[in-house]
Amino acid sequence: MNKEILSEQTIQLKVDSLLAKMTLDEKIGQMTQVRHFEDISEEDIATKYIGSIIHTQGPLPGDTPAEWQAKFNRLQRKALSTRLGIPLIFGVDAIHGQNTFEGATIFPHNIGMGATGNAELVEKAARITAIESRATGFNWVFSPCIAIPYNEKWGRVYEAFSESTPLTQELAKASVLGLQGAFLHDSTSVMATAKHFIGDGATDYGHEGGETHMDMVAVRERLLPPYITVVNEGVSSVMASFNSLNGIPMHAHKELITDILKGEMGFEGIVVSDWKGYSRFGENAVINAGVDMIMAVEGDFEMYQEGLKRGVESGEVPMSRIDDAVSRILHKKFEMGVFDQPFATGGLIPKIGTEAHRKVAKQAVRESLVLLKNNNVLPISPSDKKIVVVGEHANNSGLQSGGWTVNWQGSTENYKGASTILDGIRNIAQGTVLYDENASGEDFDADAAIIVVGETPYAESFGDIGGEMNLYQLHLTAEHQRYVDHYANQGVKTVVVLISGRPLVTTKQIQQSDAFVAAWLPGSEGDAVAEVLFGVYNFKGKLPHSWPKSEEDYQGKYGPNLWDESITPLFPFWFGLTY
Repeated sequence: MNKEILSEQTIQLKVDSLLAKMTLDEKIGQMTQVRHFEDISEEDIATKYIGSIIHTQGPLPGDTPAEWQAKFNRLQRKALSTRLGIPLIFGVDAIHGQNTFEGATIFPHNIGMGATGNAELVEKAARITAIESRATGFNWVFSPCIAIPYNEKWGRVYEAFSESTPLTQELAKASVLGLQGAFLHDSTSVMATAKHFIGDGATDYGHEGGETHMDMVAVRERLLPPYITVVNEGVSSVMASFNSLNGIPMHAHKELITDILKGEMGFEGIVVSDWKGYSRFGENAVINAGVDMIMAVEGDFEMYQEGLKRGVESGEVPMSRIDDAVSRILHKKFEMGVFDQPFATGGLIPKIGTEAHRKVAKQAVRESLVLLKNNNVLPISPSDKKIVVVGEHANNSGLQSGGWTVNWQGSTENYKGASTILDGIRNIAQGTVLYDENASGEDFDADAAIIVVGETPYAESFGDIGGEMNLYQLHLTAEHQRYVDHYANQGVKTVVVLISGRPLVTTKQIQQSDAFVAAWLPGSEGDAVAEVLFGVYNFKGKLPHSWPKSEEDYQGKYGPNLWDESITPLFPFWFGLTY
């Protein structure tokens, strides 16, 4: 059965009719998003009138795409068995591809997509992400992140496109267009989510979920424009941020969520909380601020539903606020066509990880690489007699992909369907390729040493530098610095490839090397890195962030960026060499 394309007037009539029939319990249920495991029993879908399911780190829905779809379809039948038969919508953190499914096409993280500056390519990648997400049973994705990072100490820098507001606007628009397609009701479209509203990347000292101190003039000039752009493009949802803005938690910031986002900017979609947003940021104050749907996870489910019901019955939360939230949710469900076609179907499953999709991802990798230095050592000649490849990052697709890849915190192992940088080098080089994983060899007669170094995967606060975890530094580890020393100090032509989710202080390594490449987090198509190193393709990428010269650049709240002219970076925003 084909989905019926409904007019705006028809949708509103259907929403109003359905809303008039709903009890308070049914309304609160629609405002509830839970995981498909642990938070609920499957019977809760019907008895608690759940509105949305999220898949995240934890038990998988199955082993194959068909099994994922079958699990979600089973939950959907529970929702449809209720008095009003309102279908579920299914959400997932598809940050750089459908990255929760092993075997999907994984694109460079947004910082790499920012380095391409190619809006058409960003839109293509988002379209593929939508298709592969639908193929695994999802119709709602929590991307793109359209933060403007101010400090590389923030553990989410790689989720954002750039420190540049105009570039972020352009690529955010492209991402939303790709995810949502021409029409939301299309079977290959998903609801996109702009996040995290607002100030997530501008917290003091780069602390995830910390305090953002910024006057409203600067907020409007620097942070709001990408949201204005995507709201004008019809983005379906906006996710509230963990941070506070000038002392007010963003989840409870009524002026920004209700007055500015929904009122002044005319946003008509769903404002969704982030993880445990209800219990963390003021409970019913979050609803009154304008958040429409709550991620009621990790113990929040019953306390949220019961707390909100008490709030309505006591008058703390106006029924008009509940009706506004539910109307927005129902509107998107009608617009998505899930009332007509509530179940996932198998037609898109063969599209997952196809050669055509990976071809686009390879292009994204090639265009994302930024050449910071080249003393005539690149491109490497395929006919060189001996090439030494150094570093565990050269032969590990998990390490090269970063966080939000197969697992929330990423992986330190190879995963299905991906190629590594070493794979690509071996495919192109005609002479001997030696892999010296830990720089313990002495092949100092090599024509070139390709040394791949960088960060291990992380996500969210785990990647903060100087934060609660404090597992990372602004520079290379001592071991990775030794890798560079081992060959550069022997006079071997040295090419350093940096795998990282942010610019790092690598001034010494740039000086030591004959060539230095910022490769960001390229995703599943590592072999595309080799294609550029060997000159099959030229470098195109430009720095989406200013590159720091020293750790002293971070003594203040922020590091070097377009908004702080007092700090001179080692390389400015949009620097990048070519052959």
